[in-house]
Amino acid sequence: MNAAVLRSWSAWSPGREDRAAWQQWAHAPEPLGRDGRPEARFLPAMLRRRCSPLSRIVLTAAFECCSETERAEVRTVFASRHGNINESIDLVESIARKQPVSPTRFSHTVHNAQAGLFSIAAENRQTSSSIAALEDTFACGYIEALTHLQRDPERCVLLIVADVPLAPTFAALVDEPAASYGVGLLLGTDGPGAAIAFDAARTDTVAGRPAWPDAVEFLRWYLCGETDLCLGSGPRRWRWQRAG
Repeated sequence: MNAAVLRSWSAWSPGREDRAAWQQWAHAPEPLGRDGRPEARFLPAMLRRRCSPLSRIVLTAAFECCSETERAEVRTVFASRHGNINESIDLVESIARKQPVSPTRFSHTVHNAQAGLFSIAAENRQTSSSIAALEDTFACGYIEALTHLQRDPERCVLLIVADVPLAPTFAALVDEPAASYGVGLLLGTDGPGAAIAFDAARTDTVAGRPAWPDAVEFLRWYLCGETDLCLGSGPRRWRWQRAG
């Protein structure tokens, strides 16, 4: 079993843009909004205009989770099941119609686009990973963050999990809660915050699937002070426990 200290958290979704709103939501949860994006006024105007809705969500969660000093020194893991696939769909459709394709938009459709934008905005030159793992994206992103902590216990890791609803082209092919959201978790090996243990779950109990993404369910669990959380289905189940 692995353990880490959750030193800080942040989250964004339409209509819930500060900690007080998320505290209220955690005790009376409901499905998240689908449409909207943060203003991200902390970004330079030129960089902000280049950001997709997902990139604005990711950078907002990242900047709110860390202090200015931490943002420049923290290692990062960006986890998104779909990334900027909606922008990729638009580009492919433009090609099919024999219309011009924007090189700038193309450069922002790669899965590590948010990692690159964060490194520029935060002047961060530390190690970064970008993860996509179907319905296990949050859990695999968390495992990646723990791996970074094991390699270098002295430096914190910032895990950002975010997605936006899929465009109609692919939406019908995926069974998942559709939401625009971003969750940031600053993990370390010590310091202020709750110690949380993590392991593959060993249980035959089938947990009900929440009506919001796994990262948001983790945040609800944390804010409500519950002891155990089990996510996943079939052979892949993951368990978090408060360790102290």
